[in-house]
Amino acid sequence: MYYKRLLIANRGEIAVRIIRTARQLGISTLVIYSDKDKEADHVRLADEAYPLKGNDLLSTYLDKQQIIDIAVENKADAIHPGYGFLAENPEFSEACSEANIDFVGPDAKSIELMGNKVNAREFAVLQNLPVLAGIVGDKATLLKNASKLQFPVLVKAAAGGGGKGMRVVRSESDLESAITATSREAEKYFGNGEVLLERYIENPRHIEVQILGDKHGNAIHLFERECSIQRRFQKIIEEAPSASVSPELREKMGNAAVRLTQALGYSNAGTIEFLMDENQEFYFLEMNTRIQVEHPVTEMITGIDLVEEQLAIASGKKLRYKQEDIVLNGHAIEARIYAEDPLQDFIPSPGDIELYKEPSISNTKFRVDSALSKPSTIHPDFDPMISKLIVWDETRELAIDGLKQALSDYHIHGIENNIHFLKNLIGTNEFISNKISTHFCKQNEKKLIDNMCVDQESIDPSLFYVAFSHYDLSVNKPQNIWEEIGYWRNARQAFKITHNDKTIEISAIDKMTYKVDNKFYHFEKLSVNDNCVTLIYKGKIYSFYISKSERNEAHVSCQGILMNLRRWSDSENKIFNESYESEGNSGDRIIAPLPGKVVKINVKIGDKIKKSDVLIILESMKMENSILAPFDAVVSEIMVKEGEQVKSQMELIKLIEA
Repeated sequence: MYYKRLLIANRGEIAVRIIRTARQLGISTLVIYSDKDKEADHVRLADEAYPLKGNDLLSTYLDKQQIIDIAVENKADAIHPGYGFLAENPEFSEACSEANIDFVGPDAKSIELMGNKVNAREFAVLQNLPVLAGIVGDKATLLKNASKLQFPVLVKAAAGGGGKGMRVVRSESDLESAITATSREAEKYFGNGEVLLERYIENPRHIEVQILGDKHGNAIHLFERECSIQRRFQKIIEEAPSASVSPELREKMGNAAVRLTQALGYSNAGTIEFLMDENQEFYFLEMNTRIQVEHPVTEMITGIDLVEEQLAIASGKKLRYKQEDIVLNGHAIEARIYAEDPLQDFIPSPGDIELYKEPSISNTKFRVDSALSKPSTIHPDFDPMISKLIVWDETRELAIDGLKQALSDYHIHGIENNIHFLKNLIGTNEFISNKISTHFCKQNEKKLIDNMCVDQESIDPSLFYVAFSHYDLSVNKPQNIWEEIGYWRNARQAFKITHNDKTIEISAIDKMTYKVDNKFYHFEKLSVNDNCVTLIYKGKIYSFYISKSERNEAHVSCQGILMNLRRWSDSENKIFNESYESEGNSGDRIIAPLPGKVVKINVKIGDKIKKSDVLIILESMKMENSILAPFDAVVSEIMVKEGEQVKSQMELIKLIEA
């Protein structure tokens, strides 16, 4: 055993992931939680849980001293920071050492050096790693020298990672505003507003190498991961190994990563990230001094538990493996499940999950790393990632097929999510044939969204209507057999449901036959088990998962497709419409599309604005969302202040059309 008592200074799926390995090793786990997380799974699963005082991230999960005090008071031997929050904070690593608690990560010196992209670039150059041309300095210096790089350029935060604080700038006229916005984000998320300009590769691939280093000077790599499928610089699909990397290039990149790791004197798990151009030339990008979100794909192809290795290294043990011991086996793909709405420009979608059902396919090796096991609330204060779905198989083609099956059997109701989007993405010919880059999502976004809409019709919509109706009738039927006979007779009277403003008339002819509008549907099987309706129609088996919410509404999902349906009545519909109109919903009212924090108001009362001007910037789930003017107008009223938390559909600004 490496430790007796381990405190996990994190939350969500990574906290649950660490608990899983610690439990297998016989280590007692201690977790921390804010008031919003008191019902969370990591709190339920840990051996001990301790509340954090405070109401926001700075006073809870980012409060170094409060966390150290909890660890000392409860006799923790070590602290695992997970990723995000304090994982790459050198002061926290140092504070653990001063409190005689092992930090499950590198020392403060390594974190500080690699945590600044400028310093990391300089260090990489000293180790003969190729880097992209770049400029660092204050705003005036960057503006003066940007032309030396030629446009487009990448504006990025010198500190931090995870895609935060990165913007592509294609013309000099847009540079100043991009530097200002990037610096503001960097200061907010990383406490360092320094900005770096870097040469921008038009169609790069994002390749990263997993490394392990111990405190005795040993280092190895565990092959590479391809993380090119990104949206707004956030990874959404990762796979290992990369289908773009030859064995010779794999060895060259791996050796470069190990060389840098040893020169740094780095101990614990880390990742060396590279950009690769179309000529397979690669360039050092940065080093992440922590375990990565996408570490499971490496675990699946090597059979090595990276969290266990982290614990072993932190406790002072030598690496158990030499480079020749690491064998590449098969192919793994990870899909990140996010609370976001692909059909509304991927805006975050916090809220209450009414049904959560993970895949249960039997012919594929897969795992789900999630913070959830039941209906829960996704808070706007936290990252929008809900879970990670990881699939392994002998080849990339088989792994893609397995991931499609698993996504089809993953059901989340109550909030918008990207499951259907991901299923369509991995089914494209471009992805299957590995014709991808970091711009794949942006270049194919319209096609992917259009495919989602087409895919909605791949299953006869009437089957969704029947499943909903049969569930609704079955869960409300009488228990007495004689009353039930009369109940089903009454059910033959047509009632209405609505879908996307379309009204459908439906009636149960008998227990196996339904009439939808003027078409009859006879089923070979039609049964209800908990919240699942199973039906067999024309020899095909379908499983529909159903959750009900208020006002007779229901969410119905099958094979990655989700429909929102509701029972309808003339009186209820009339009340709904009148209520909507009475609220004065019209184009002159600027409404919050999601809950969040007002970080910037760009206008004042009386300002004349143009269509598409940015009125307000809302921060939700660690993302800035710009609220744009819908037309030329004059600002007549501002209903909120900077720093204010707002709810979805809350009025922000009133306009008078110019």
